[in-house]
Amino acid sequence: MDGVHKRYGEKRALDGLDLAVGAGTVHGVLGPNGAGKTTAVRIMSTLLRHDAGRVTVAGLDVRERAGEVRRRIGLLGQHAALDEKLGGRQNLEMFGRLFHLGARRAGSRADELLERFGLADTGRKAVQQYSGGMRRRLDLAASLITDPDVLFLDEPTTGLDPRGRTEVWEAVRSLVGGGTTVLLTTQYLEEADQLADRISVIDDGRAVAEGAPDELKAHVGGDRIDVVLRDATRLAEAAALLGGDGLALDPDRRLISAPAPDRMAALTRTVRVLEEAGVEAEDIAVRRPTLDEVFLALTGRPGEEPRTDRGARPRTERAEAAA
Repeated sequence: MDGVHKRYGEKRALDGLDLAVGAGTVHGVLGPNGAGKTTAVRIMSTLLRHDAGRVTVAGLDVRERAGEVRRRIGLLGQHAALDEKLGGRQNLEMFGRLFHLGARRAGSRADELLERFGLADTGRKAVQQYSGGMRRRLDLAASLITDPDVLFLDEPTTGLDPRGRTEVWEAVRSLVGGGTTVLLTTQYLEEADQLADRISVIDDGRAVAEGAPDELKAHVGGDRIDVVLRDATRLAEAAALLGGDGLALDPDRRLISAPAPDRMAALTRTVRVLEEAGVEAEDIAVRRPTLDEVFLALTGRPGEEPRTDRGARPRTERAEAAA
């Protein structure tokens, strides 16, 4: 995407967004609700036309060669696009036919994908009996019916429990290992940290930062040392002893966090100062900044947990892309 703009009436959804994704990588797109993440995905997947700027996917202009783009991409939206009454294999066969595969090829492709995503034993079971993680893996399998070069994942683990989220992460890693290029939008900062080779942070329709996760973490000032006290009543005393700029307190967690430009020196000094004052620490750790801290520094607000109460759309994004 190069200088892409999109408005909905008076609302500015994208305001000159630039985004470049390397082939065979996972590129994460972080942003709060309303930042423009889903709008960007819908434009790149040909479901929405942009007002200005240039967008190419797999080397193809999405305006001029939309049909070819659709044959080269897969899309996993925020909502599962599955028929609850049908079995897993039946769902995949149905999507295969929507993408104009013959009956025999649709069936063989369904079997391949069920095996690939560890669902072969449940392929005949109705989807309404699947766990959340199983449904999302089946939805991911459906997005790969045509073996796409580029896969768009728009908040793929919204509403999943930790186990289901981990199952989807493992599936995404296996795809990238096979050469698929993945663009991932998410509000789960841990998800981006786990999966993405590079991350773009967008806010108000434009990119405000881009880089590898460690590069973005370095943006907020390097390592920090976290101290959890045994006695919360001594938090202020310990903070005064440690001193320095950039100190942060969390009374509920009995936590003091301070910059640690020299990891070993900061650790040694902290242990010595607290021991001399008789202040007991329950835990002391030196760590890199989190993506949550990066997000806060760049956008002025913390990362948000995805909503799980959105209503389903009457027509699935995947069916639109196949049409």
